[in-house]
Amino acid sequence: MDSADPVAPSTVTFRELPETDIDRALDLAYLVFHETVEDEKRKHHHDLLSTCHRVGAYDGDALVGLLAAFPFTVSVPGGELPCPSLTFVSVAPTHRRRGVLSGMVAALFERGAQLGHPVAALWASEDAIYGRFGFGPATYATTIDIDTTRPLALRVTPDERPLRLVDPADAPALLADYYDRTRADRAGRTARGESWWREEWMAAEDEEDDDLSPPRIVVVGGQDGPESLAGYAIYRTKTRDDAPGMIRVDELEADTPQVAAALWRYLAGIDLTGLVHAWGRPLDDPLLLFAGDRDQVRQTKQFPALRLRLLDARAALLARSWAAPVDVVLDVRDPHLPVNHGRFRLTVTPDGTAAYARTDAPADLSLDVADLASAYMGATRTDAFVRAGLATEHTPGTTAALDAALATPYLPHTADEF
Repeated sequence: MDSADPVAPSTVTFRELPETDIDRALDLAYLVFHETVEDEKRKHHHDLLSTCHRVGAYDGDALVGLLAAFPFTVSVPGGELPCPSLTFVSVAPTHRRRGVLSGMVAALFERGAQLGHPVAALWASEDAIYGRFGFGPATYATTIDIDTTRPLALRVTPDERPLRLVDPADAPALLADYYDRTRADRAGRTARGESWWREEWMAAEDEEDDDLSPPRIVVVGGQDGPESLAGYAIYRTKTRDDAPGMIRVDELEADTPQVAAALWRYLAGIDLTGLVHAWGRPLDDPLLLFAGDRDQVRQTKQFPALRLRLLDARAALLARSWAAPVDVVLDVRDPHLPVNHGRFRLTVTPDGTAAYARTDAPADLSLDVADLASAYMGATRTDAFVRAGLATEHTPGTTAALDAALATPYLPHTADEF
C-alpha cells in the first residue's frame, strides 16, 4: 500500500482489468498480502473478482496494481444507495510510493461519476491510508466477550419461545428475507444476494481460522416461514487445549430485547464452552444494557468498521431522510472531487424535503469531506469534529441543529467485512 503517494510515473497506465488478467491479479494480491492459498480458496477469490469492477495499473505489460469494487447496495437513513465497495487493493512492492494507488482511486472516482454512484465504501487494512482520499469511518463496531463459566445474568426476561437449529444449507432461504426486511432499520448494512449468503456466511471453513467449526444457526420462530422469524444467531465453535471451548458469534439479529436475550442465553449456555466472543457488534447493542453483570459481559475493543466516501455529496444528502429541519451553510474541503468542494447551503424543511446547492453566503461550518462522510449515516456527531479541532463552527448552534437533523434511531452498523 502507498502511504505517501505522489503522481504516478508516465510509464504507468490505468485501465479496466479484463477477466483474462484475474489470475495475474490474484498473484499480485497474494504477493502483497503475504498469502499462500489452496486451490479452493483461490477459486473462490477468482469467482469474487469476476463479479467486481476491476482497475488495473500497468507498467508496460506488467500488472503492478489492482483495485476491485464489489457492486454493493448499502442502507442509508430512509433508503439505500448503490455503493461500490473496494477490495483486493494491492500495489506491487516495486511500485510503492509512486502514485499507483492514487491513480487507481482516481479511476474509481471517475467511474463512479460516470455511473452516478453517490458513495463508495471500504474496510481498511491500514487505517492511515484512506482518510487522505476522503474516506471517513461511517460505522463503528465493538467486540464483546462473555464469561460463560457461570450462567449469564440478565436484567430482562428472555423470550420463551422454542429455539431450533437450522441446517446451513436451508439457512439462506430463511434468514435472507428477515435480513432484507430489517436491514433498513440501521444504516450501513449491505444487501446480500444468495451467493453472498452461501459463500461468505455459510462457508464450511472459516478463512481466518481453520480450527473453527462450520457455521451453526439458531433461530427463534420461523416454523411458519420467514415471515414468522423473530431472530437468529450465526456462530461457530472452537475447542481449546488450555481452556473450555469458545463460541464465536458472527451475527445476531432480533426483533425485541427479549428475543435477543433468549439467543444470548442460549449461546452462553452451550456445554463444554467458557467464552462467547462476539466480534463486530453495534456500539448500541442492547446486550450492553440488559446484561446483569458487566464484569461478565465486557467490551474488549472498539474500532472503525465501514469507511464511506461521498463521491457526490449532494446526491447522497438528498437521498437520505432527516430527523429535523435545518438551514446551514457548509464549507466542505475536498481536494479530490471538485463537485464536492466549496460552500453549499443545506436546507431541510419540516416535511423532510431537502436541498443542497452552491452558495456565496458565509459558512456556518467548515469541515473535511471525510468528516462529513462520518456524520452522514450518524456514526459521529459534527460537534465532535469541532471539539477535536478538525472542523470550525463559525455560527454558534450550527452543529446542534445539524446533528439533530442527521440523528438516527440506531447507530449505523455493518457485519459484512470484505
